[in-house]
Amino acid sequence: MDLLRELNPQAVRIADMLKARGEMIAVADGATGGLIAATLLTVPGALKFYVGGGIVYSFKARDVLFDLPRGAYEGMRSVTEEYALLQARAIRERLGADWGIAESGSAGSSKHPMGVASGRSIAAIAGPQSEKTAITETASDDRISNMAAFTRNALNLLESALSQSA
Repeated sequence: MDLLRELNPQAVRIADMLKARGEMIAVADGATGGLIAATLLTVPGALKFYVGGGIVYSFKARDVLFDLPRGAYEGMRSVTEEYALLQARAIRERLGADWGIAESGSAGSSKHPMGVASGRSIAAIAGPQSEKTAITETASDDRISNMAAFTRNALNLLESALSQSA
């Protein structure tokens, strides 16, 4: 809960920008485990800017949430800019939002199925006329700290993208 309290002022700034434009966002959390969405939902009246989303933690969840053909992922690896951008675009389109944000990472303390080093995360934003990514690498195996760092990285990217597209 301390993380949500810490990030709430940033969530309010993000919400204010989205509401001022009449824009909506959809979220595809990965190794953040729902913390991106949870942070945005700390803002009262979130229905005015938040469409929905999900936690993409398995191939089945990915297939259901994004509804993309298997070929869309051909040649891609998770925790890459290309993969995170595909997810940001897909959640945006699937939920009919103006903005999509996605995160793909390896939080640590267990072996990542694709061999990605613990502490690596890619956040991606797909907006009306803007696509951006941001990488964070903590070099840590501390799962909880990494999840918090990945969430901060994603929200910083979102706030920056919204500010630059104003």
